[in-house]
Amino acid sequence: MSAPPRRVRLRPWLLAQVSSCRFSGLQWLDPELRLFRVPWKHATRHSPPEQEDTIFKAWALETGKYQEGLDEPDPAKWKANLRCALNKSREFQLKYDGTKETPVQPYKIYEVCEHSAGADFVDEDEEEMPNMMELSLNPRISDPPSFGPVVPMRPEPPPAPMMEASSMGQNHQTCKYDLLSSVPLTDLDLKVQYRGRTAASLLVSNPQGCRLYAGHLEPSPDQVELFGPVTLQQVQFPGTSEIQNQKQKFYTDALLDVMDRGLILELWEQDLYAVRLCQCKVFWSVPGTSEPGPPNPLEREKKVRVFSLNDFLQGLILFQRGETPNPPPFEVYFCFGEDWPDKKPKEKKLIIVQVVPVVARILTEMFSGELSWSTDSIRLQISNPDVKDRTVEQFKELQRLLQSQHIQGPWTPNLP
Repeated sequence: MSAPPRRVRLRPWLLAQVSSCRFSGLQWLDPELRLFRVPWKHATRHSPPEQEDTIFKAWALETGKYQEGLDEPDPAKWKANLRCALNKSREFQLKYDGTKETPVQPYKIYEVCEHSAGADFVDEDEEEMPNMMELSLNPRISDPPSFGPVVPMRPEPPPAPMMEASSMGQNHQTCKYDLLSSVPLTDLDLKVQYRGRTAASLLVSNPQGCRLYAGHLEPSPDQVELFGPVTLQQVQFPGTSEIQNQKQKFYTDALLDVMDRGLILELWEQDLYAVRLCQCKVFWSVPGTSEPGPPNPLEREKKVRVFSLNDFLQGLILFQRGETPNPPPFEVYFCFGEDWPDKKPKEKKLIIVQVVPVVARILTEMFSGELSWSTDSIRLQISNPDVKDRTVEQFKELQRLLQSQHIQGPWTPNLP
């Protein structure tokens, strides 16, 4: 069990780590301009041990969120904790996010902000929830197109507020917590199970999506019709060498042998689509399916929407208003080569792939619990919104709910 979380000032601790050169890739780009680079490689629970000695682990140790030898290593959670602390801090501002580039650049660049008096302590509650007094949907600062050779940069003037700010927030206009930009809209968590046993799990961060396949045939620009776009992340099914039951191994290999072309998971306008290319039949279940219904197959080479972010956000808003008893489900299951759903549990299926949109999981965890909301919540009045407008407005509504909870709940900070 972890030690009790400790209150730690992020700014002096993090700047000391940058100056120490202890962690590879964590370095100053321009000390005078207060710019530093943080390596941001994707991590999972199954990351190799040599990848665990990171600034994220050091922060977890420093804050008491991880106790070596007692807690199970969780690099993905360590990174989420530091990201949350940086997002809510008024003393750092994200200047460039390479993880959103194509191809992905595994680092981020932060600027040390000028700040007013007041300690930037971080404790357990602050890491788990955003700073309620600092919620704002600020215009995003444009990211530079590339950070190859480092070119000295001049500090940009703070962006003008879009409307008059209250006296409480005027001094921190450029460093407020932004819910929309702090969650990974296109990340997918994938878990491959062979008869209920996890064979592989990974995080897909390609903004276009991925191709799940078996074999050794890679896509090329002149073979898009066979294997899909080359811009997709290529995810290969794990082998069957760990399967002990020979009959199970035989049938699993038989399915993998006809999955060369694969299954495409494509992200388009905040929604997730599936396209079956492979010879192996693929079945899927709608998020939240409880009663076994008729098998639900994917028609070959037909794009099918399997998850809608806007529908999920609307369901989450209704849940937080108390209009629905449960948060909306978001897990999508794909079953290869066998009918699904049917009366058999998924643990009995030869190959099951669970797909979780990370943004849905994070928001569900953030808003879980018994919360009380006012009856005069702000209702959106928008004319002719397009898909992207609806997404932005739903995030703004979630932020209003968080702010409303702060005003009414027990988390009101003790202001000096």
